[in-house]
Amino acid sequence: MSKQILNGGDLVVECLLKEGISKIFGIVGGELLCIYDAIERWGREEGIDTVMVRHEQAGGHMADAWARATGEIGVCLGTVGPGVTHLIPAVAAANSDSIPMLIIGAQIGRMFENTGILQGGIDQIALMTPITKAQIQVEEPGEIPKAIQKAVKIVLSGRRGPVYLEFRETALVRSVREGDIKQVLAPDKYRALQRPSGSPIAIEKAIKTLKGAKKPLIIAGGGVIASEASDDIKFLSETYMIPAGTTINGIGSIGSDKNTFLDSYLINNAYRTAASEADVILSFGCKWDYSIFYGAKPLWNQTQKIIQIDIDPNEIGKNRSIEVGIVCDCKAGINQLLEEMEKNLPKNKIIEWTEWNRYLQVLRRNQLQTNLKIVDFKKVPMKPERLVYELFDFIPEDAQIVLDGGDIVVFSYKFINYKPRPPRSTFFPISMGHLGVGIPYAIGVKMAKPKKLVVCLSGDGSFLFNVQELETAVRLDLPIIIVVANNCAWGMIKSSQKKGFNKRYCDVDLPPTNYAEIARGFGCYGEKIEKPEDIKPALQRAIDSKKPAVIDVSIAFETPPPMRLLAQYKKNKGLFNK
Repeated sequence: MSKQILNGGDLVVECLLKEGISKIFGIVGGELLCIYDAIERWGREEGIDTVMVRHEQAGGHMADAWARATGEIGVCLGTVGPGVTHLIPAVAAANSDSIPMLIIGAQIGRMFENTGILQGGIDQIALMTPITKAQIQVEEPGEIPKAIQKAVKIVLSGRRGPVYLEFRETALVRSVREGDIKQVLAPDKYRALQRPSGSPIAIEKAIKTLKGAKKPLIIAGGGVIASEASDDIKFLSETYMIPAGTTINGIGSIGSDKNTFLDSYLINNAYRTAASEADVILSFGCKWDYSIFYGAKPLWNQTQKIIQIDIDPNEIGKNRSIEVGIVCDCKAGINQLLEEMEKNLPKNKIIEWTEWNRYLQVLRRNQLQTNLKIVDFKKVPMKPERLVYELFDFIPEDAQIVLDGGDIVVFSYKFINYKPRPPRSTFFPISMGHLGVGIPYAIGVKMAKPKKLVVCLSGDGSFLFNVQELETAVRLDLPIIIVVANNCAWGMIKSSQKKGFNKRYCDVDLPPTNYAEIARGFGCYGEKIEKPEDIKPALQRAIDSKKPAVIDVSIAFETPPPMRLLAQYKKNKGLFNK
């Protein structure tokens, strides 16, 4: 650390280092200069670095992706005014998916309030309130350590999520003593590192319910990934032969190479049959939201008993009534169940459940054979599923998949588990369905996992939201691959106008654009593809280029089946009637 006078920026950097933060995504701004200067003077040699982006929203998405890929806290920042407001979309998307993030914003010193100072005058705390777990403002340097510790504690406690930490300029520019920096506490000195277990009484009730189950079903959600419980839930499922599906956020918690795995796509036959016939559901860290059709008819049996484990009490019993609700960390809860099942569950249940699982696995194999018939479709422009199949058949099992868009994302679900997916290897903001994450997510994931192949499948509309970040990928020498599914449309909305508005299309058609040429302008490898048989060779050429790459693939406009089911759900809920 240099011998010059230390300030609040130095204290911020030291606190972040103590928390294991190694990357900060954002754009430098005047009020944040002390943080950047501390990193430049001594922070990099200690292990923390900045990642310059071309738009704060993209920086927020990169921090989000970093957190999803690593399980660590993602950190992004924005300067006062437009820097913070540009972060809003990324923070909202991360908050909806419970992603642990620290959002750092700058604010003017109080002496400049109501003076008309550049970029001042915005109540940024109010902007962040609906989309973060907490909002903390710091005025003086001495408040910095406790403020950061409080923020991190909130980010990681209970259901994880972003916290907004705002530094007034006075907190960053005023001096501190070197002793203040040396006294920053390590994490184990101010917060508990273990996660909460479930009520023993509730666990006993769950075992009693399981004893009566003839056709149990495990649903693994994002909470399983967040608690690093993938190995535990695999053991539970395979030991007791309980068939298991995942939500989209839970992809990878149970791999498709497991003999009890069903799917993550509820429309596929085995998973859909299990949902309609199961009598007991074991729900782990799963939001019963639109991504699994709210647990509603006609897909779900309404008489089944649900054992729901979730760290967030607000999720218990949401959209579906439950038999047993257990508020705890998924990993802790699964291991409590395993302990009690070993002692108290009759062994003949495994035989009974094995037959149930065998029946579903036949359906699963048959579905896969049906899905693979897509290779027989050779018409141009190609069907969206053909693009998805060719892509997922080409990439290795440990490839990192980023999804960005509307209909093309839904089409991708059919083959998302074509090869086993590891935990933390599939990235999509499912709760908000936010467009434009593709390129920044791919960058964040590649930085987190530099040795892995990172491939993004993006719609043509969503591709342009953050296309400027191709420059970031080129500058940082990150050989990500972006595959653009180009149907010249806002496909999901066009599908709604096709069915619900008698094909009166309004503002949904996009002009033909060669996105590969745009990519080449940034210094990327770019290629335009029309025929399905050209996809795999193009992917290999993209890899061989050792550059960021964009492959623009022309596809047909089609509507995925799940969208019709979601529309029917709205109708059944009384949307069109009082």
